[in-house]
Amino acid sequence: MAIFSHADLQPIITQYGYWGVGVIVGLESMGIPLPGETILVLASIYAAANQDMSIALVVAAATIGSIIGDNLGYSIGRRYGYPLLLRHGKKINMTEDRIKLGQYLFMNYGSKIVFVGRFIALLRILAAFLAGVNRMPWWQFLFANATGAVLWASVFGFGGYLFGELLFKVHSAWAPLVLGVAIFGFFGIGYLLHRYEKQLIVQARAALPGPLESYQPK
Repeated sequence: MAIFSHADLQPIITQYGYWGVGVIVGLESMGIPLPGETILVLASIYAAANQDMSIALVVAAATIGSIIGDNLGYSIGRRYGYPLLLRHGKKINMTEDRIKLGQYLFMNYGSKIVFVGRFIALLRILAAFLAGVNRMPWWQFLFANATGAVLWASVFGFGGYLFGELLFKVHSAWAPLVLGVAIFGFFGIGYLLHRYEKQLIVQARAALPGPLESYQPK
């Protein structure tokens, strides 16, 4: 559950600007359930309506925050991660199946998971931590993490900016329709990812049978 509601984010953007975006995104990337993607999109829409905020600096703040936060999450995961997951994973919805799924994915697609994980809510919070837990080489993690962060911040930052401009330009009667299409697309993608997760869990169980303790990374 996110600590901040959407209503809390607007004052953060107006009062702290780029620092607020960078810190929220960084903490989310570290593993704290904060709405990093939401504050990036809101700040981008705010930049479309206010010339005193630069969309380029919003994107840069989100990129830097995500890279720093992910590297801190990676370090924590590498040093303390697996025992913490075994003991407290269920508290953050990291069940045995999901832990095995993370191990299975990193065994087969390590760099791709770090890169693509930036675009998926649960993986955006946990990918760096799980990369550390599963002993992914740091230089591979850094490259995948940095390229994913740049692309993610650019897509959602500039995309939010263009979406904001569109909302301000279209006739008021069309604005709810545009917003509805965007929301439908978001939840539709989320539903497909959830269904695909179940298929991957079946594959992970087959590849990693037995108790989790048997697969503790060295």
